[in-house]
Parts: sequence; structure tokens; C-alpha cells
Amino acid sequence: MAEAPQADVIVLFGGAGDLARRMLIPSLYFLHADGFLPDGFRIVATARTEMSREDFLQHAHDDLAKRAEGLDEAAFRGFAERVDYVAADATSEVGLAPLKPHLENARAPVFYLALSPSLFGKVCVALAAAGLVNDDSRIVLEKPIGRDLETSRITNIAVGAVFDEDRIFRIDHYLGKETVQNLIALRFANTLFEPLWDNRTVDHVQITVAETEGVGERWPYYDEYGALRDMLQNHMLQLLCLVAMEPPSDMHPESLRNEKVKVLRSLRRFTRAEAQNASIRGQYGPGVVGGSQVTGYEQERGQPSGTETFVALRADIDNWRWAGVPFFLRTGKRLPERRTQIVIQFKPVPHSIFDGAAREDLQANRLVIDLQPDEDIELTLMNKTPGLARGGMRLQSLPLSLSLLRASPGQRRRIAYEPLLLDIIDGHGALFVRRDEVEEAWRWVDGVADAWREASLTPKPYPAGSWGPSGAFALIERAGRAWAD
Repeated sequence: MAEAPQADVIVLFGGAGDLARRMLIPSLYFLHADGFLPDGFRIVATARTEMSREDFLQHAHDDLAKRAEGLDEAAFRGFAERVDYVAADATSEVGLAPLKPHLENARAPVFYLALSPSLFGKVCVALAAAGLVNDDSRIVLEKPIGRDLETSRITNIAVGAVFDEDRIFRIDHYLGKETVQNLIALRFANTLFEPLWDNRTVDHVQITVAETEGVGERWPYYDEYGALRDMLQNHMLQLLCLVAMEPPSDMHPESLRNEKVKVLRSLRRFTRAEAQNASIRGQYGPGVVGGSQVTGYEQERGQPSGTETFVALRADIDNWRWAGVPFFLRTGKRLPERRTQIVIQFKPVPHSIFDGAAREDLQANRLVIDLQPDEDIELTLMNKTPGLARGGMRLQSLPLSLSLLRASPGQRRRIAYEPLLLDIIDGHGALFVRRDEVEEAWRWVDGVADAWREASLTPKPYPAGSWGPSGAFALIERAGRAWAD
């Protein structure tokens, strides 16, 4: 496989949309301001909306000025020189005609599809028909890739007919988070953790992705996908893979991806019985979030719905490293706080030498990896409570932050898309998802959905502002564990 040349232009399809305005344009601006964009690198935003270049730049300026990081006017002027806007229809050769003059001298263009996944195949065919694709072109696809295994394969086949696999960048912005990448360093750059990273010392793993927002105006999309397909199939399974994968031989993209695929293939398939005992679906009703009264999902949608806005389940990985270690996953909308967190709960010491109150003080070690709202890695250890005491030694838990992010409060926290866009420009694919990863994830998720259907498992109501249906607590308590605070 030939090394990809550095990209010289990125075309943002859906360039006037929400993702481009909130994430992509700001990320490219900060990469420019920090000196990471190559000399001569150009940015072409395109959408069906008729708009002048000046109007587009004014919108970008206003959006950036509202951000907490602030706007450097001199940096923005330099950034603006890279940017153009073209109104075009990406779904046909004729519709792409206005874009062609902007790509005449492009050697290695990047096509970023911030569009509905249903358009991916059509846009790729149109790009090829318009003669805009060459051997060094690459394409970026936002999740979800399909709605199930069958539609995922259809999309992958359509895109793969135009772009080689090593030129397809399926993006999951969670993999751009500093703490997620730090998890790789924590595991494989230290002799301390990896020998303990298995079923001999790990009791269980929890992965939580909690959101306070409701579905709102996204319900036409969300009602078709639900929490299982929208969040668990991609973000959460990617996190699970990074926690559970075997050490790769090196940091080559294929080495990392091979290990993640092995994890996905080792996930125990759901049955009807497991659907009833090891999973729970929920849907939020009216309640209070952040001190404000909010409506339920069906009120937002305007009619009854069988779509889940909450999922909690137990996943088991059937291999030598993780046999017997449950992985508890939960995600939902309208929960009491915004939190994305991985908890590695270690087993207690096999025998306590401490007596009296110290025996009651003893707690098992825990590694907590926070991804949002704040990024941090914290290891909880036990140590002696300082000072004198009659009746023997007392113990206390000591949380140790392993992240430099907290130690540098003045440092700007990068948008997760920044490192991913830089890797796309440089042609590095390690933090992107390979086709067989996507399809193996869909195979497992389809099995969960099929088991739900066979068991007639419908969403249980939960009030907005709570941690989901009571069954989510029963699910983990049946295994003798509890959700982390």
C-alpha cells in the first residue's frame, strides 16, 4: 500500500450545515492558527444553499467569535484566504459542475461528506462521473454507516467502487479525544497496567454515555435509529474495543484495526433470554432536567413511538483475556448529567490483613477515564489515613489524576475533530474505522435488535432527569455490581 501524499484541498459537503459550523470549520481554523495546515492548503465548503463567499466567511467569523476560546482576528484573516464557498448539488455530475474549477489543480483532494448517510453512495458515483476523483483522493464518512448490516454493506460497496479502502476515512470523533488516545498510551507504554488488564484482576468494566439533551428536532432521524443504533453501535463499541483489545504489534493502522475486529468477533451474541435478563430499553417521559421542566419524547415527536432513547446492557467477550468479566454499557437522552466515562473496576485484595475499622475502609482499586464534560484519567488507590489513632491503622482512598489536562487549566482543550482532520490531511488512518469493523459492529447490534424483537422487549418509561428505567439498576445488581457514581 503506497503512502498517501499530503492533501492539498478539503471539500466540505454539507458545508453550511450544523456539523460544519460547530465542529469542522472551527477545527480547521484552530489547525491554521496553530500552524498545522500545510502551506497552500485550501478549504472549499459546498452546499445547495446559495450564498456568497463573503457571507459564508461572515457566518464562520460570527460562529468562531461566540466560542469560549475567542477569535484571533489576524489568524482569521489568514484562515479566510484559504476558504471558498460554492453552491452545488453533490448528488449528480451536472450538479457538481460549479465545483470543478476549484479542483482543477488539486493533487490529493479530500471529500468530507457531512451529509445524510443515505447520500454517500450517490455522491461517490457523482464525484467519479464528474472526473473529480484521482488515485490520491480520499473520502471521509460520518457515522452512521447504514442502519443495519445489510444497509451498511450497500453503502460500503457503493463507496468502495470509487475509493480504495485505504482512502476511505470513516470518522468517529470519540477517537479524536485526547483521553481516548491516552488510553492507548496508558495501556501499552507502561509495564504497570497491561499485566493487570485481564480477568485475573479486573472485576468488571462500565462504559456510560449520558446526555442531558432530548432528541428535539432530530426525531425524524432518531426515531428510525434509536439509542442502540445511534450511539452504542459506533461510539460505545469503539471504546469497548480500545479497552479490551490485545496489544497490537505496532501503531500501524492495520495492526490496531485487526485487534479491534478480534474483539468485535468475540462478543457473545444476544439471545432472547439474554435480551430479557441482560438488557433494558427505555424512553424518556416528561420530567425536570437542570432545573427546567421538559417534555417527553413522544410529545416531541407528536405521536406514540416504540423507539428507545435509553439502553443498558451487559456484554460478554468470549476470549481468554476477558472470560467472566462483564462489560456494562449504558447510554441515554435526558439523563441527569452529561457524562462519558469508562470505569475499570479491579477486584478486591484476596485477603485483608487489616482488622477493625480499617477492614471496613478497604475498597478495591478503580481506574476512571472521563471523556466529557471534562477529560481526565483517575486511579483510586488505598493508603493510610494520616495522623495518630488508637485502635489500629485507618485507611482512606486516594484518587490520583494521571492526566496532564487538569494540570494545565490555561491550555485550550482541542476539539476532537482537530487531530482527526490532521490525520486525514496527512493520510494516517489509525484512528479511523475499517469496513470490517463497521460490519462486525452491525452484526452484533443486529443480533441485539433481533433478540429484542423475539422477546417483545419494548421501551420502559423513565422520567427525564433520572438515570433511566429501574431495570437498568436491576440489570447490574443481578451481577452483584453497581453503577459508578
